[in-house]
Amino acid sequence: MPSSDLREDRHLSLDDREAASDVEATAQQGVRDWCQGLTEPDFSDVDQRKIRIGGDLQHLHWLSRDDIEKMELLAGGEVVSKSRVPAHGQVLQVALDLPAPHQPGAGHSGRCQRGLCSLVKRPDDWFEVFAFHLDRVLGLNRSLPAVLRTFRDHILPYRFTDGEPRPAVWWDPDIQHLDDKDSDQNSVPLSWVQYQKLLRAQCGNQTGLSSEPCVGVLHAEWGRLALFDFLLQVNDRLDRNCCGFTPDPAELCVENRLNIKCGNSKELQLVHILVRKTDPSRLVFIDNAGRPKQSSSNLNFRLLEGIDEFPEKAVSVLRSGCLEHLLLRSLYVDKEFWESRGGYTALRPLVRLVEERGHYILQHIRNKRIHLRRDL
Repeated sequence: MPSSDLREDRHLSLDDREAASDVEATAQQGVRDWCQGLTEPDFSDVDQRKIRIGGDLQHLHWLSRDDIEKMELLAGGEVVSKSRVPAHGQVLQVALDLPAPHQPGAGHSGRCQRGLCSLVKRPDDWFEVFAFHLDRVLGLNRSLPAVLRTFRDHILPYRFTDGEPRPAVWWDPDIQHLDDKDSDQNSVPLSWVQYQKLLRAQCGNQTGLSSEPCVGVLHAEWGRLALFDFLLQVNDRLDRNCCGFTPDPAELCVENRLNIKCGNSKELQLVHILVRKTDPSRLVFIDNAGRPKQSSSNLNFRLLEGIDEFPEKAVSVLRSGCLEHLLLRSLYVDKEFWESRGGYTALRPLVRLVEERGHYILQHIRNKRIHLRRDL
């Protein structure tokens, strides 16, 4: 069935349709201008800075000044304290301090509240750094800054300092967590059935954000999330039971027998549905490691189920043919990520794999006549 947006589009005047077409054409031209405005980097190892970017962000406009400052903190900050993360034994929260200015006397919690902490994750989660750059290049701007870093600080346990680089993801003190210890990785409890209902309700467009079945999140946010998760093949938000693809027997959803619940939609729960306390209508994307090697014959299209609109800017980047160039240029900024993951030779095929997934989304948009929403 067509969405209400599509039904409305059919009744637009000729002038309105032409104006909408002009808007999309302008967005397309804007993306192409970005691509053409960038000179091909030589990807040399001459620049030894951990975060390889100067004061001029004109040609890397998808990274904000705040992004760069947080990346520099994550890549170069001295570890001054650490704390375990409950129920996450392989993750460590660390407080960081740059060489100047030094602010002694603040406790671990106080530093984290001031935005001076990061989560140190498993080496296998390196794709989360890739995800951060993809998020920014597409203009989604919902994930947290992340870098790859080899930790050598003596304050850390040996397994964190064994020379293998790990993702360091900025700790956002503003994220809202439920008090329920069994669901603390959510800001709101949400089942698959309720999620599909709120998609149909178009919360914030046709239904009030605080009205049933809405949970305070704008309708447009779910299209951002679905597009992002499909490109990365992240299932541990919208499909934690692995119902939309054939999981490897070693997957946690198989080991924990979550996938046997797929036949009963009422038992399926969403996880990592997070918002900020100061901005509760917009999502925050965490745990974005996804699946860099997922076969194109085993993609999880369940992630797109119920989605009737996608962000215009992100789709314009996918259509432009510039994603490879923009994303490689962005990844190059993180020196350790670039070098430890094999540089241009190894990363280019990975970027093209994600670009191929983008082609599936574009085909899905054409087949379903999905509405593109201008960014607010």
